[in-house]
Amino acid sequence: MAETGYAKRQGARESAARTYARALPVVPVRARGLTIEGADGRRYLDCGSGAGTLALGHNHPVVLEAIRKVLDSGAPLQVMNLTTPVEDAFVTELLHTLPPGLADHARVRFCGPGGTDAVSAAVALVRAATGRTRVLAFTDDGTATGDSGTPGDADGAGLVRLPYPEDHRSRAGGERGAELAVRRAESALDDRRPEQAPPAGLMLRPVHGGDGVIPAPDAWMRCMRRITAERAVPLIADETETGVGRTGAFWAVEHSGITPDVLVLSKAIGGSLPLATVVHHEDLGAGDFGAGAFRGNQLALAAGTATLAYVRVHRLAEHARALGARMMARLRGLAEEFPCVGEVRGRGLMIGIDLVDAEHGTACPETAAAVQRECLRRGLIVDRAGPSASVVRLLPPLTITEEQATAVLDRLADAVGAVAVAPAPRIRHASSSRTPHAPAPGPGAPR
Repeated sequence: MAETGYAKRQGARESAARTYARALPVVPVRARGLTIEGADGRRYLDCGSGAGTLALGHNHPVVLEAIRKVLDSGAPLQVMNLTTPVEDAFVTELLHTLPPGLADHARVRFCGPGGTDAVSAAVALVRAATGRTRVLAFTDDGTATGDSGTPGDADGAGLVRLPYPEDHRSRAGGERGAELAVRRAESALDDRRPEQAPPAGLMLRPVHGGDGVIPAPDAWMRCMRRITAERAVPLIADETETGVGRTGAFWAVEHSGITPDVLVLSKAIGGSLPLATVVHHEDLGAGDFGAGAFRGNQLALAAGTATLAYVRVHRLAEHARALGARMMARLRGLAEEFPCVGEVRGRGLMIGIDLVDAEHGTACPETAAAVQRECLRRGLIVDRAGPSASVVRLLPPLTITEEQATAVLDRLADAVGAVAVAPAPRIRHASSSRTPHAPAPGPGAPR
C-alpha cells in the first residue's frame, strides 16, 4: 500500500507515543468536511475530527477564506498579544457567544495554544486572585482518595482530586454517585486542618470526554455552583472538549444554566488551528502569567472567528443536539442486539459506546480495538477513550448531515456485528491495554 513507506519511516524516526498512527494507519493527503482521502486513494468518514478540534470538519470554506484573507493582507502572523484587527474580531465574536451572566463581566486571557496551557493559566489565575494554592478537581481515574482517608488526594502541585459523578458500570453512579461527589466536594471545601487555607478554586468538566464520554448531571453542576459561590471559591469550567456547540449547547455549562467564574477554552475555538484562551470574571484580576510565546497566532484567531460565527449563525449547536439524540437512540439499539455493547452515553455530537466483555460486563479494550479496526476496514475512523481505552468515541463535525450520520452508523453497526460473531478476544490486564497496531485496510474504497 502507498502508506507502507510513510509508516515505516515514522516508526523508525518518531517515538512510540504515536498512538493514533498505530491504531489508524492512514496517511491523509486530502480532506473536506467529514471525508479524508488517504495516500492510497481510499476515502474515510472521519468521526475523530482531530479529537474535537474540527467543529466544521476538514477545510471548511469559511475557515479557508478567513485564513487566505490574513495571508493575502500581508499582516504579521505572530505578534504575541499586541492588538490587531484579527484579534479584536475574535474577542468580539467570542464575547457574543458567551452566557450573558459571564459575557457582561468577562475578560479574555490568551495563553499558549494547547488545552493544558489554558488549564495551567486558569489555575494560576485563581491562585493569584485568592492568594491560595489548593485547587480541587474532579477525576474519573479512581485516585480520588488517598490512603489517609482525607478529603481528596493532593499532589505535589496542590491539586486535590475528587470523585466525578457518573452512572458507569460498577462504580457509584446516578443519584448516589452525585450525592457522594457533592459530600466529598463539601468536605474538601470545608477542610480546616491546621494551616489549611480554603481552596483557590474548584475545576470541573461538564462532560469527561477522555475518560469515556461521561456527562455530569445538570443538578450536580448546579449544586457545585451553589456550594462554591457560598464559600467564595471560584468555579472553573473546563470546556476544552465541549465548547463551540459540541454537546448541543454553544457552551456545555448552558445545559445546567450555571455561570462559572472561569471558562477554559481550546480545540474547536481555533477553527482547526492551535488556539487556547481563558475567559474569566473581571473581579479575578489581571496578573501577567500563563501566557506563552504563541498566543497571538493570527491565522488561528481568524479561523476561530469564522468558526464561532458560523456555528452561531447556522445554529449548529441545535443541530448537534437533535441529530446526536437520534444517533444515540439507534446506538442503544445495538446494545440490545449485541452483548458486547454496554452503555451508550453522551451529549449532542459527543458520543461514547462502552465495549464490554459479553460474559462479565467488564470493560474490554480488546473488543473496542477490534471494533475500531473493523470500522477502519469499512472506511470509518473512530477514536477510543476511557481509562482502559474500552470506549469507542464518535466526534463527527457539527456539519454532519442526516445522510452522513446514517452512513456512519451503518458502518459502525456492521463493524460491531463482525466483532460480535468473531472468537472472543484474549483479555489482558487493563493497565497493559495500549492501542494495538491495526492492520492496513483491505482493498476497495467505500464511498
